[in-house]
Amino acid sequence: MAESIEHTETNHLAAKAFAFTSALWFAFATSFGMIAAGYLIAPDFLGNIEYIQFGRARPIHVNLVLFGFVTPGLLAAALYYTPRLLGTHLYSQQLGVVTAVLWNIMLVISVISLAMGFSQGREYAELPWAVDIMIAVLFVMIIINLFMTVRQRQEQILYVSIWYTCAALVLTAVGYCLGNVIWKPDSGALLGIPDAILLWFYGHNIFGLLLTPLALGVAYYVLPLATRSPLYSHTLSLIGFWSLIVVYTHVGTHHLLQVPVPTWLKVISIVDSVAMVIPVMVFLINIWYTVRGKLGDIHANIGAKFVFTGTIMYFFANFQGSFMALPQVQRITHFNNWVVGHAHIGVFAFAGITALGGLYFVLPKITKKPLYSRYLADLQYWLILIGVSVMAVDLTIVGLIQGNAWYNGETIYRVLPEIHLYYVIRASAGLFILAGAYLGLYNIVRTLFFNPGAAKE
Repeated sequence: MAESIEHTETNHLAAKAFAFTSALWFAFATSFGMIAAGYLIAPDFLGNIEYIQFGRARPIHVNLVLFGFVTPGLLAAALYYTPRLLGTHLYSQQLGVVTAVLWNIMLVISVISLAMGFSQGREYAELPWAVDIMIAVLFVMIIINLFMTVRQRQEQILYVSIWYTCAALVLTAVGYCLGNVIWKPDSGALLGIPDAILLWFYGHNIFGLLLTPLALGVAYYVLPLATRSPLYSHTLSLIGFWSLIVVYTHVGTHHLLQVPVPTWLKVISIVDSVAMVIPVMVFLINIWYTVRGKLGDIHANIGAKFVFTGTIMYFFANFQGSFMALPQVQRITHFNNWVVGHAHIGVFAFAGITALGGLYFVLPKITKKPLYSRYLADLQYWLILIGVSVMAVDLTIVGLIQGNAWYNGETIYRVLPEIHLYYVIRASAGLFILAGAYLGLYNIVRTLFFNPGAAKE
């Protein structure tokens, strides 16, 4: 990939606003995650504070990771590279800033609502109806901004990062409205099995058709530039794009193999879950061949270092996800901490680390100054990598203990003492991530607002 057209964007206010949003809510998201982890060690932990009980802290944590940290971080990078790849200005910096401000207002309302117990009680779709409407409107605002940017482009060839970004926004705007059943504001849900099918159509696609395409778009932009290498194959990039869109859409029902949904839908979900190896390996072959022999350049660029690590985590997330969709495997791995570990690998280790890489790659470009501290960014990298790796391994082990015990008829209360130590390890790993989040917030805020212009080591 080469950026041959001179780019004349001046202030990058929209990208800055979303970068700050991501860093700020990353700290809040991990804080609520630590509160939830504390309850798993000591159920009476903070027991008299109703607003942060486990049943409220967990959905706050999940939604802040999804909509507060990862999505804004990936959008910050997209708002920078989209006009640059198209040889034009962002359609409206003002619209981008207004979107970021409203996005933060939406997050504040979400936290308050969930803390007060206003929840629709559906996985990844807990937010009240009014917040659902806000999110739908915000996605429409971003779509307008980026699609109008595409419309006024000077570069006629659309690089694959643009494909991924535009598809993620459109598919998510539609999928979010469907999955949250916004036409029923009283309940936000259908009845019975149809609701479960629709929920998991949305529940998987909010990650697979939002975070995944946005993260792959960031990787396709950052790594070729950081290594000064042309993309290995544009054809492979488009094969990966279309196979992801076709295959990923139908995998959500693999969460319902234990319930009476139609058999043909289960078969499709299993086949497509296994077939996810196609778009994933096509992407990984393409991006790893692009940067082969350039690991030194990746190590030298902290943004590329995060992003490349995210691609490795993408491999592990896919391998585990395809494997656990097999019915015989799922008898052991479902409804326990194996799934929680998988979610942390996919959402945080892959998409979250990639989002951080995108932020660190574009921050010097949008501020016209070096990163405030490369040392702090490196420290954050290791804290997060160690924390999420230990947590993923720990939760996978816990899941296997739980699954095998239940499969052999053991009661839940006898299993809990066996896994208590693992919950302590989980919380300890979370402390690494928490420290990394607050270090990143400090570093990014200093880079954006209080950076004298020279890197501090």
